[in-house]
Amino acid sequence: MKKKKINLRDIDTNKHSGEHSHDDGHNHSSPEEISNFRTYLPAIFSFVMLIAGIAIDYFDAFPFFKGWIRVVWYTVAYIPVGFPVIREGWKSIKNGDFFTEFFLMSIATLGAFAIGEYPEGVAVMLFYAVGELFQNAAVNRAKGNIKALLDVRPNEALVYRDGDFVSVNPETVEIGEKIQVRVGEKVPLDGILLSEKGSFNTAALTGESKPDTIAKGDTVFAGSINLDGVIEIETTKEFKDSSIARILDMVQNATARKSKTELFIRKFARIYTPIVVFLAIGLTFLPFFFVDDYVFRDWLYRALIFLVISCPCALVISIPLGYFGGLGAASRNGILFKGASFLDAMTQVNTVVMDKTGTVTKGVFKIKEINSITFEEAEFMKYLMAMEEQSTHPIAKAILEYKADGSDYEATDVSEVAGKGLKGTVNGKTVLVGNKALMTSNNIEVPSETDGIVESIVMVSIDGNFAGYVTIADELKDDAHQAIKQIRDAGISKIIMLSGDKDSITQQVAKELNIDWAKGGLLPEDKLNEVEELKKQPETKVAFIGDGINDAPVLAASGVGIAMGGLGSDVAIETADVIIQTDQPSKIARAIKIGRSTRRIVWQNIGLAFGVKVIVLILGAGGLATMWEAVFADVGVALLAILNAVRLQKMKWQDS
Repeated sequence: MKKKKINLRDIDTNKHSGEHSHDDGHNHSSPEEISNFRTYLPAIFSFVMLIAGIAIDYFDAFPFFKGWIRVVWYTVAYIPVGFPVIREGWKSIKNGDFFTEFFLMSIATLGAFAIGEYPEGVAVMLFYAVGELFQNAAVNRAKGNIKALLDVRPNEALVYRDGDFVSVNPETVEIGEKIQVRVGEKVPLDGILLSEKGSFNTAALTGESKPDTIAKGDTVFAGSINLDGVIEIETTKEFKDSSIARILDMVQNATARKSKTELFIRKFARIYTPIVVFLAIGLTFLPFFFVDDYVFRDWLYRALIFLVISCPCALVISIPLGYFGGLGAASRNGILFKGASFLDAMTQVNTVVMDKTGTVTKGVFKIKEINSITFEEAEFMKYLMAMEEQSTHPIAKAILEYKADGSDYEATDVSEVAGKGLKGTVNGKTVLVGNKALMTSNNIEVPSETDGIVESIVMVSIDGNFAGYVTIADELKDDAHQAIKQIRDAGISKIIMLSGDKDSITQQVAKELNIDWAKGGLLPEDKLNEVEELKKQPETKVAFIGDGINDAPVLAASGVGIAMGGLGSDVAIETADVIIQTDQPSKIARAIKIGRSTRRIVWQNIGLAFGVKVIVLILGAGGLATMWEAVFADVGVALLAILNAVRLQKMKWQDS
C-alpha cells in the first residue's frame, strides 16, 4: 500500500531563521490560514453540492432535476474530491503498482456512477477525502512535535575572530573557538563555560522545564537557552556532533526503524488488496452460475461495496501514526527511542539489570562521616585537606569540598605511597593519609570499629598517632527509591544490580533500594557474561541500564539497552536503544508505560479495523449493506483509528 512518509526534511524551517511577522493594525489572514482554507475548499464544495443534490432528490423540489442535469450535478460534486484520487491511482499504475487505495476508491466510485448510484459514488469519495484531510492533520501534528526540536536548532553563532565577535553559521565554527551567547539566545555548539556561572533552559533537550545552573568549566549543551547574562563558551565539538544535532538525527532516523507490527501490516496489505480485488470480480460474475434470478447490476453494486469496505486505510494510516505518536510522546518526556521496534521491545521486558554508579547514584563522591579522635573536627580537616590538595584523586576532590577556600595549612614533602595513600609534613608534623594498609605498614594501630565500614574510608595519622577517619560515599540520585518502586509497579518481576564498585558497597546500595539481587567488583566483560547467562533463560527479556561508556558491551548485547545521561556520552548515543536524557532513573518506568500505551493503541486499531470490516464485508456480500455502511467501515473506521492514535500525542504520563 502507498503510504505517506513522515520526514524531518519535509518540515519547512525557514520561518525559524529569525523572520518575524509585523502587525500593521489590521487583521490579515496568515499565509498558513489561507493555505489551510484552500486545502479544505474542495471537500467543502463537494459536501454542499452533495447535500443539495440529495435534498432535491428527496423532496422532488425541481422536476427538471433528472437525466443529464442530475448526472452533471453529481459529476461536478465528484470532480473536486475524485480527480486527485484518480490521478494518484493512474500514477501508481504507471509505476507498476496497481493495487493501491487510490485504485480501489476510483473503481468503486466510478462503478457507482456507472450503475446510476450517483449520490453514493460522491459520498464515498467525499468521505475518503475527509479521511485523508484528517490523516494529514494528524501527521502535521506529529511533525509539530518535532518542530519543537527544530525550533531550538541554532541558526547563528557569535564567534571571536580577529579581535571581535562576528556572526557566522554554527557549522563553520571549529573546536576550541570562543563563542558568545546573549540572554535569550540558543547555545549554538557544545562547549565548556568560560564565564563564572550560567543559567540555562534545557527543556528542549531533557524535557525538564527547571533551569539548570552550572559553574565555570562545566559542559554546556547546544540547544540550551541562556537565561542570565552574556556568557562565553569554548567549543568542544563541531556542530554536526553537538547534542542537539545528534538528537535531531536520532529522532528522524527513529521513524525509519519500523516495528514488527508495522512491517507485517505493510506486507499484509500488499497481499490482502489484490485478493479482495479478485474476490470482488468473483462476487460480480460467479453468482451468474449459481443464482436463478441473477441481476448483473445488483451483484456489481455488492462488489463495489465490497471494494470500498476492503480498503485497508485504517491499518496503513493509523498504525505508523500510532508508533510515531509514541516516539514523539517519549521525546517530550526526555526519553529517546531509536526506533518503533524498541517501543515494542520495551513492552516485553520483565527483567531490569542496572549499573550502580551514574545510574542510581550520582557518580560524585561526598563526605558521609567525619570521625576525629585527637583533634577538633575543623583542625583535623585542615591537616587532611592540606594533604589532599596535593592529589588529583576523585576522593581528594570530595574532601576538598569541605571548605571552599581550602586549608589554612600547607603540606610539604608530600610523596605518594603506591596503592596506599600519601605521606607528608604539615605544620612540622608527619601526616599519613590513606587506607588501612598505609597505617599498618607504619605500625599505627587502627580502631576495630573501622572494620565494619563498607564505604570508602580515608584514615589519618599525625606524628605516629591515629587521628581519625573520613568516610566517602557516592550519593543516591534524588529519585532512586522512586525509580525502583515505579519499575516494580510497572510489572517488572526482577531487578538486578551489577557494578564495578566494591561488592560490599554494591550490596549496601542494593539493600537500601530493595533490589532483588546484586553483584559488585565486576569488569565490563563480567557484566556481559552475567547478562548473557540471564538471556539463556527462555522467558527472560532483559533491559540493561548503564552510563553508556564502560557499559557499552552490555548495552549492545541486552534486549533493550538504556543509557543514562545520553547528552554527555557519545558511546550512549551509538550503542543504546533508548536514551534517558535527564539522567533520571525514574524515567525508565515512564518509558515502559509509553511503550505499552503505544502497543495497546496500535492493537486497538487493528482489532477495530478488522472487526468492523469483516462484519460489513459479510453483510455487503449478502446484500444487506449499502454503500453508506461501506463508507463507515472504511473511512469511518480510519477516522476513529486516527483519533485513537492521536491520543498518544496528548497523553500525560504522571509518575505514580
